[in-house]
Amino acid sequence: MTRFFTALFMCAAASLASPAMAKTPGQDMGQAWMDEFGMTRPPVGYIRMCRQAPEWCDEQRSDRSGQVVVLGEADLAELTEINLEVNRTVTPVTDLDLYGEMEVWTFPSGYGDCEDYVLLKRHMLIERGWPAEVLMITVVRQSNGEGHAVLTVATDQGDLILDNQTDAILPWHATDYAYEKRQSPMASGAWVWLRTDRPGAQMPEVAASYGSAHR
Repeated sequence: MTRFFTALFMCAAASLASPAMAKTPGQDMGQAWMDEFGMTRPPVGYIRMCRQAPEWCDEQRSDRSGQVVVLGEADLAELTEINLEVNRTVTPVTDLDLYGEMEVWTFPSGYGDCEDYVLLKRHMLIERGWPAEVLMITVVRQSNGEGHAVLTVATDQGDLILDNQTDAILPWHATDYAYEKRQSPMASGAWVWLRTDRPGAQMPEVAASYGSAHR
């Protein structure tokens, strides 16, 4: 496959209803890509995973910031294939039920919760040659207020979302989620805010150049 480049969890198992245009403070819902509003602390489950298996988090990255995948038909087919495969082979179960504790991030072995789906999809795509910096673990909040994790893929057509709650690959603004934070494409292990009403998040005018890295 040829590539060209330019510059708190409760994971529900039910499928999404018809997506609504959810609002995320600071985000322009008409944009193809999400803006980023400054650095933040990674989720506690991610921190624990990186301490226990640092090789999962110490990724090789290019020195070109803000790169996206120019998405061809074969690439979209591959995203769809992997999204479907993982969604259909992993049975959803909470960390508390599976491990007896909260926030255990790991690759699923037949069972897992939302971030485990994301980790496996991301790993499979990297194994097929997709660059790590365009595949971002993303924390969102569902319409009922519960936390959830999805995979954001930065493409020339915009930020696309792979989700264990639906087999459809959707633009970020077509999901029924409020976006919290995600991995930064700039550095391995770094995370950024996706909304401006969180402590330490920058106001939109201050963060304009920061968020424009994906343009």
